[in-house]
Amino acid sequence: MFHKNGPNTNGYEMRVKEDGMENGAARGNVWSIVLAGGDGVRTKEFIRRWLGYEKPKQYCTFVGSRSMFQHTLDRAARLTPWERVVVVAARHHQHEVWHQLDGRPASMVLFQPKNVDTAAGIFLPLTYILARDPQATVVIYPSDHFISPEGAFLSAVDQAVRGSNGLGGRPVLLAARPDSLELEYGWIKPGRFLGGTGKAAIQAVETFFEKPDAATADEAWATGSLWNTMVLAAKGKELWRLGWKCFPEMMSRFERLKGTIDTVEQLSVIEAIYEAMPHRNFSSHLLQCAPERLAVMEMTDVIWSDWGNQERILSGLEKLGKRSAVAEDPLAFLYVG
Repeated sequence: MFHKNGPNTNGYEMRVKEDGMENGAARGNVWSIVLAGGDGVRTKEFIRRWLGYEKPKQYCTFVGSRSMFQHTLDRAARLTPWERVVVVAARHHQHEVWHQLDGRPASMVLFQPKNVDTAAGIFLPLTYILARDPQATVVIYPSDHFISPEGAFLSAVDQAVRGSNGLGGRPVLLAARPDSLELEYGWIKPGRFLGGTGKAAIQAVETFFEKPDAATADEAWATGSLWNTMVLAAKGKELWRLGWKCFPEMMSRFERLKGTIDTVEQLSVIEAIYEAMPHRNFSSHLLQCAPERLAVMEMTDVIWSDWGNQERILSGLEKLGKRSAVAEDPLAFLYVG
């Protein structure tokens, strides 16, 4: 499981840098988790028509010369050192991941044996981080989002980190102002003012709606609710407590894993816990479960979109003034800039 010079040929779950891990306290305890485990089911046919073969959207290059995954890695590394950047991906995508890392020295690359939804995808890396740095603050970055400009976004992430630390590690969700009645996003209704960092206001979460119906989303929009971007900053141990509150049946499995990290047992334990791992969604089963334990901060001057379907990808490219290509022009959909 621990291999130092490139991917392990047996396909197991982790890479550790040659020079090892530094204690989190040395650089402020901030770690980055890059989520790259999705199979891109909703965009599969669109990308197959474009490329001529299937490829998860996060590993595709829509804008610039880097894939969405590479853009996310490079954003994360601007706020945390590479030795505290952790990637989680699907085992059957490991060839793509190793290729796209392209010299980026992320400290850990974790390959899940199977996809059991987003909660496990977050708590697997969190288990390893807390085993090494119990006081860690973590920032979670999905790797299939379009974000511009990056400077303003990273400033918002930095403010969320400071806001979370000022609130005892409370998770601070970054949110975007809606411009449509989007039913596939989570919606957050902000509550009372909790504090501020720079020009950003940190508010309590009054209500969290994951993928609401049209009537609920319409009411949420009319009452000033925001879109959840799934980018958040929090003390790792606070997320761990929320996990125990919301899905103890899953957390008991990760507690078992935590006790075997860096031992000969960890590989067999990962296989065993994933064999019976319950499917839990981080937004539906944790964020919606405990809104009173969360905070929210609206991003300003940032364009954000979850490129989870064909319509959002094409709309985003159109807004950028890019020429899109479809099946009849499959190779021209690569943009260099």
